Amino acid sequence: MGTYYIPRNYKGETRILYIFSIKSLITTAIGAGVGALFFGLFSMLALKKVGIIAMAIFAVIGYIIGAVKIPTIVSIPVTKKIGGEPISEIIIRYIKFRKKRKIYTYYESTKEEK
Repeated sequence: MGTYYIPRNYKGETRILYIFSIKSLITTAIGAGVGALFFGLFSMLALKKVGIIAMAIFAVIGYIIGAVKIPTIVSIPVTKKIGGEPISEIIIRYIKFRKKRKIYTYYESTKEEK
């Protein structure tokens, strides 16, 4: 039998500048926009360095929200349910829960968990 090439599953994510997906680039820009408000506030107070640091912190927080997925850690019960999901989807689900006060999440459980 011969060997066959099996393509990777990219899940349709397009990468920009190697580290940014489209979603992480957008959330980084939103975080930098929020940081720009603080930069403007601190620049009025003649504290531009503090404003730049605040802007960078908000941009990093935006990148983390858009790019990082929660790891599955067996010893922590919460991560068994949400492991592998992006932080942005967890935040959206939490906002919907606060809005409607009920949400239904289904996951497959094995016989060992019961």
